[in-house]
Amino acid sequence: MPRAPAPLYACLLGLCALLPRLAGLNICTSGSATSCEECLLIHPKCAWCSKEDFGSPRSITSRCDLRANLVKNGCGGEIESPASSFHVLRSLPLSSKGSGSAGWDVIQMTPQEIAVNLRPGDKTTFQLQVRQVEDYPVDLYYLMDLSLSMKDDLDNIRSLGTKLAEEMRKLTSNFRLGFGSFVDKDISPFSYTAPRYQTNPCIGYKLFPNCVPSFGFRHLLPLTDRVDSFNEEVRKQRVSRNRDAPEGGFDAVLQAAVCKDYPSLALLGEKLAENNINLIFAVTKNHYMLYKNFTALIPGTTVEILDGDSKNIIQLIINAYNSIRSKVELSVWDQPEDLNLFFTATCQDGVSYPGQRKCEGLKIGDTASFEVSLEARSCPSRHTEHVFALRPVGFRDSLEVGVTYNCTCGCSVGLEPNSARCNGSGTYVCGLCECSPGYLGTRCECQDGENQSVYQNLCREAEGKPLCSGRGDCSCNQCSCFESEFGKIYGPFCECDNFSCARNKGVLCSGHGECHCGECKCHAGYIGDNCNCSTDISTCRGRDGQICSERGHCLCGQCQCTEPGAFGEMCEKCPTCPDACSTKRDCVECLLLHSGKPDNQTCHSLCRDEVITWVDTIVKDDQEAVLCFYKTAKDCVMMFTYVELPSGKSNLTVLREPECGNTPNAMTILLAVVGSILLVGLALLAIWKLLVTIHDRREFAKFQSERSRARYEMASNPLYRKPISTHTVDFTFNKFNKSYNGTVD
Repeated sequence: MPRAPAPLYACLLGLCALLPRLAGLNICTSGSATSCEECLLIHPKCAWCSKEDFGSPRSITSRCDLRANLVKNGCGGEIESPASSFHVLRSLPLSSKGSGSAGWDVIQMTPQEIAVNLRPGDKTTFQLQVRQVEDYPVDLYYLMDLSLSMKDDLDNIRSLGTKLAEEMRKLTSNFRLGFGSFVDKDISPFSYTAPRYQTNPCIGYKLFPNCVPSFGFRHLLPLTDRVDSFNEEVRKQRVSRNRDAPEGGFDAVLQAAVCKDYPSLALLGEKLAENNINLIFAVTKNHYMLYKNFTALIPGTTVEILDGDSKNIIQLIINAYNSIRSKVELSVWDQPEDLNLFFTATCQDGVSYPGQRKCEGLKIGDTASFEVSLEARSCPSRHTEHVFALRPVGFRDSLEVGVTYNCTCGCSVGLEPNSARCNGSGTYVCGLCECSPGYLGTRCECQDGENQSVYQNLCREAEGKPLCSGRGDCSCNQCSCFESEFGKIYGPFCECDNFSCARNKGVLCSGHGECHCGECKCHAGYIGDNCNCSTDISTCRGRDGQICSERGHCLCGQCQCTEPGAFGEMCEKCPTCPDACSTKRDCVECLLLHSGKPDNQTCHSLCRDEVITWVDTIVKDDQEAVLCFYKTAKDCVMMFTYVELPSGKSNLTVLREPECGNTPNAMTILLAVVGSILLVGLALLAIWKLLVTIHDRREFAKFQSERSRARYEMASNPLYRKPISTHTVDFTFNKFNKSYNGTVD
């Protein structure tokens, strides 16, 4: 919320440029420019040659061309090709901290003034930087809705000034408060206008029968650093009543800013931006989206959600302030209609964003950089200078850009009326003669009305042929050949050119020669009418060093087979030739050596024209196939057959293994038998050992099981008997007429 000096308000409510050279077309020469100024307007890459003796007297050479072409054609240092440029007039360094009560000496944007000179279509680019400095002065003008619905909010903000000042002074040492209020327009249908409502529009309203008369806007407290004055003014306020739901908030904002009434959103946004005012809408949740949409129409506007009783108003303002200070957005003022602007923003992440002129997520002290490109679409009707400004939204700082247009040539200043260079019959300007009425020729050397038939006959190659072959102008008994977008026209009668020669696949002289007056002059190594025939025979040489496999001739870099039945790129295929099998043998041997893998690089090269089929036996009586065989190093016979296919490839049928007739080796057989016996013996021994081990483990497991079921202890012997035994006998006897029971041992 920068201030200097305007307050901050809180309210409770491209055609792509043409390329200089297209395929077969030079836009500079095809523009038919007759003056330097016309040439500059065709394209920013076009240049004008003002050299007097430029070009050939026998041809018309365009003075408007690409700079490189003009230099190539002999125009040295007399080329008119101005470029767009800029010059920094004032560039004060950015401040790091705010100072003073008004902030006039604080620099938050650099440079401050630039002069730009533009050639139409030619962009120029400059850099600017914007910084949110620390401790920048802030003015906050609190504009309050005093309609009847805000009665409870009024009670909660009576001590707002003190608390708000305490919080804001944590952010800036220069803080001032102002206060105003509004209700609605004091006319129907916005307010109650009947006589009985004049002094008390709340008459008859049971919930709140007494209130002050309705009003539009009241400026109650100018900006001040005295917080107690703000609190006192707020305590004096009483609510009023209007008829319709929307109050006159926009009216009040505009009146507080510039003392105007009945605003449109466009006017409101314009006036707020002019006065560097950031507007904060503090609205309840149900109105949030409505006012959020207004932010797209009013630059620098922030919307925050207000509690129903306004208890969060202080935190709301702090949040809005931080939001405003966390972003920088450039705005353009008084942009000329014929000027294009292109922006690229470089924010704190160091990444460039083409087409963007806004940076967000900034902290106090961060610097945002912007690259600005300017391009003039045309020249103004008269010499003029435009001035426009670039300004960060809500900032006092701005960059003033003065624009001038580079639409005239320097050589036009030194024009020579009735110049001797024009035989005294014309004006010499920028290398050309503008002849006076009645005079003709490149130097105004001929007079209109002289014997034209004599001049014309001297411009014909032969009697009955067109003047200058129909490709030039006859001026003063000489042909001046036209320029063509296809090439150069030349000759005494414009009878020659460098583009009417034989072509191959649309390419002049096959790209291997130069066209001279209808005939291709071939480069070394090429012959033929269109230079399409190469004399190089390396393309006809096979891997074995033979030219066309000695079955043909190399013509224009390609083999022409002469041997009957021979064909292929190198005449290497010949089913009827006596050595046909030898050409296939290399492929077969390579496949056998690499286990039949045709993807091996060597095999792939040797077998590139073969379709391989592996078989166990060869059909020897196939009438369509040619049988080939050869003896291997191991005295075996390798056989294969091949059939030439219409596609130029061969169907090659190959044995999987060579056929060998040698007797078996006795020692090998003996060793195999002995080895088999030993192997079987070892296998039987291993099986016996396995069975014994299994049996022992089962017996041991059985013993362990029986042992666990025994009822006696490990230390006792079930067969042992003690030597003393005790027996008990129950008996009854009668002694002395008494009965006794007893035990006898």
